[in-house]
Amino acid sequence: MSEPIRVRGSVVVPDAELVWRFSRSSGPGGQHVNTSDSKVELRYDVAASKALPEVWRTRALERLANRLVDGRVLVVQASEFRSQWRNREAAAARLVAVLSEACAPPPKARRATRPSRGTVERRLNNKRHRSELKQGRRSPRGE
Repeated sequence: MSEPIRVRGSVVVPDAELVWRFSRSSGPGGQHVNTSDSKVELRYDVAASKALPEVWRTRALERLANRLVDGRVLVVQASEFRSQWRNREAAAARLVAVLSEACAPPPKARRATRPSRGTVERRLNNKRHRSELKQGRRSPRGE
């Protein structure tokens, strides 16, 4: 690959931890498609990775549990381009996106707030007004 796979900040996944597999891609492509292996499958063993800090690794294993093969290997595929090189770049970009999202810190806890008195009064006045409008539409014999 041209550039290393950078997850977030200074964390870089070395090429030694990645397993690339190539196969024939489905879809149109003419005579060339029958001879070239343009589909790319990128495998990354999250559980055995030395590149990820321990906190990130456990966070990624928890968040990606339903995507991991055998509970440890993340598999990303790319076959939308005819060229193997572009599919490699697409697979690497997908791996970066999935890993950076999985390793992101949890969002801040929401602090409970209460609506202001003015907001509550406006809402109740609006409800009262709507109720009066609808009551005015009723037929007199309904009462």
